[in-house]
Amino acid sequence: MNDRPFRVLGIQQVALGAPDKGALRALWVDLLGLTPVGSFRSERENVDEDICLAGRGPFAVEVDLMQPLDPARKPRVNEPPLNHVGLWVDDLAAAVAWLDARGLRFAPGGIRRGASGHDVCFVHPRGDDAHPRSGEGVLIELVQAPAEVVAAFDALAPAR
Repeated sequence: MNDRPFRVLGIQQVALGAPDKGALRALWVDLLGLTPVGSFRSERENVDEDICLAGRGPFAVEVDLMQPLDPARKPRVNEPPLNHVGLWVDDLAAAVAWLDARGLRFAPGGIRRGASGHDVCFVHPRGDDAHPRSGEGVLIELVQAPAEVVAAFDALAPAR
């Protein structure tokens, strides 16, 4: 029996970093044809980011093109170049509580509003003594799926 009180619905985003996001934009927007839909800038997170979409509607995947505001300061959003992967979850608060109780390490900051306006929380790429479970080297963003995304995934789900 599965006691997990949440579901991972799919990929919400892939975040890519470079010293200069211009090269990323030339590839992802100019050559591959993704649609720019916004931008985000944060001194605290040391990021200047363009938000692009692949696909449409509730199944669109965000591709974030990021560069550090200050290359000498952390976090360095361009290291590694595949910065993080975002996953839609249907109940973020329940996911964080359940995963924390099982020893998963989260990055500082807790649940907060993300660049695209959804509540988010990050799984730390490395464990520690108090929280031995981690993203196994990958920064993972858990993203609260809005009701329309949950409904779209439920409409495609096989009957249980």
